[in-house]
Amino acid sequence: MTKTPVTIYDTTLRDGTQGTGISFSVLDKIRVAEKLDAFGIQYIEGGWPGSNPKDIAFFEEAAKRTWKHARITAFGMTRRGKFAVEEDPQVQTLLDAGTPAVCIVGKTWPLHVTEVFQVSLDENISMISDTVAHLKKHGREVLYDAEHFFDSYKEDPEYSMRTVQAAKAAGADMVVLCDTNGGSMPEDVERVTAAVVKELAIPIGIHTHNDSGLGVANALAAVRAGATQVQGTINGYGERVGNCNLVTVIPNLQLKMGLPVAQDLSRLRELSLFVDEMANVTHDIRAPFVGSAAFTHKGGLHVHAVQKLARTYEHVDPALVGNRQNIVISDMSGQSNILAKATELGFNLKKGTPEVNEILQRVKQLENEGYEFEAAEASLSLLIQKVLQHHRPMWELLEYHTNYRRSGNGANDTCEATVKLRVNDVNEYTVAEGDGPVNALDAALRKALRPFYAQIDSIRLEDYKVRIIGGQLGTGARTRVLIISTDGKSSWGTVGVSDNIIEASWLALTDSLEYKLLQDEKAG
Repeated sequence: MTKTPVTIYDTTLRDGTQGTGISFSVLDKIRVAEKLDAFGIQYIEGGWPGSNPKDIAFFEEAAKRTWKHARITAFGMTRRGKFAVEEDPQVQTLLDAGTPAVCIVGKTWPLHVTEVFQVSLDENISMISDTVAHLKKHGREVLYDAEHFFDSYKEDPEYSMRTVQAAKAAGADMVVLCDTNGGSMPEDVERVTAAVVKELAIPIGIHTHNDSGLGVANALAAVRAGATQVQGTINGYGERVGNCNLVTVIPNLQLKMGLPVAQDLSRLRELSLFVDEMANVTHDIRAPFVGSAAFTHKGGLHVHAVQKLARTYEHVDPALVGNRQNIVISDMSGQSNILAKATELGFNLKKGTPEVNEILQRVKQLENEGYEFEAAEASLSLLIQKVLQHHRPMWELLEYHTNYRRSGNGANDTCEATVKLRVNDVNEYTVAEGDGPVNALDAALRKALRPFYAQIDSIRLEDYKVRIIGGQLGTGARTRVLIISTDGKSSWGTVGVSDNIIEASWLALTDSLEYKLLQDEKAG
């Protein structure tokens, strides 16, 4: 394995945006680039300046900023066949972008050269040489991406080597081997990379795709063989199933292979969540290292063990990557789960006491009915308070009602809810309209509580999820509703389950508001 420092090349803003459902505005791209730079990423590929106005605008904005760690890089391709490099407008746009580094992709696979590009193999070599030399003449750092290198090497290793030798001879600062189809195996990537490292004797990078689920494994294999740069995307965004996931490869390089690549690895989860937020993508809770489930323990035996010695079920300290250990409650829980979660929620319980056993049995009973408390810690906190008889209801429900009216031609529809409560011995009766029954109920409930709890307006709905339990029962299936609420400072989850979606929603909604009001009251 290489002892030379390994650099990280991020292509989220170009290759990542080729993924289905991934799109960034110019401002989004600048914000992501700034976050990557602050994290310490050495190369940030901003896009292909010749392909669309958005990428041109990004490079214009990037030129106005000072970058602490990263070299902003423009991406393009070799000159077109039968065109002089000086006359190729695409090559000129790379220079016009004004970036210190340029990455160009060229063809390696004879099949691609003759059948897709429809130029001769010798002309392809000239295209590579001319473009690299031209960019070097204008003072750019040049990274040459050898497209389809591993597929080509299997069929024609001699020609494959000719293409990268041409890039080196023309002055390329680095040759990057691309597993463009994402179908190579780690042992093949390692063997071929080692051969290129030995032959070229210049820095070699690796660019892998994840079509076989081996994007990270192949990148690590190349590093073992001597590659000194890994290209990839944050959260593995990319064409088809995605690229090498930098959020996974970085901690593996640093924590497992002893190759420092990050300025502050503890900000990794923050970076991952930020980029997902910019892309408007739901975060993968099972993402290695940074997912909310990555260090979550559910089984009672596991919880018992990690409380005594965390590394029995945790391969690294979660704090190293900005994550944390999480104990969840479920029907698989034992008393260790209850104790750990109760402590986390601020309750002081002792193992073996009747209260702990009662909480455990109540949780198991409710989960059998369809509840899940893994993402509904606020509902669990209220449940524990009730079992311990520490719970003081903030109001008494007398009645609620919803109705929906729609005209036959669809020109008019109305959803209305009424709520009757007793708050501090005062009866409140309110009516409100909404976009749907849950929205109307929420509005009516807040209207009833507002005279007594002014802070109710600081609470807003962040997410609302509905899950049908026992769908095979048709209309007799149960409904589970999970609500995530926030006050702008913190978020909490609540859950409700019923045969009726309105009732399930009401239970989750009232838990959400009551939990926050009780927390505020406790805080003084």
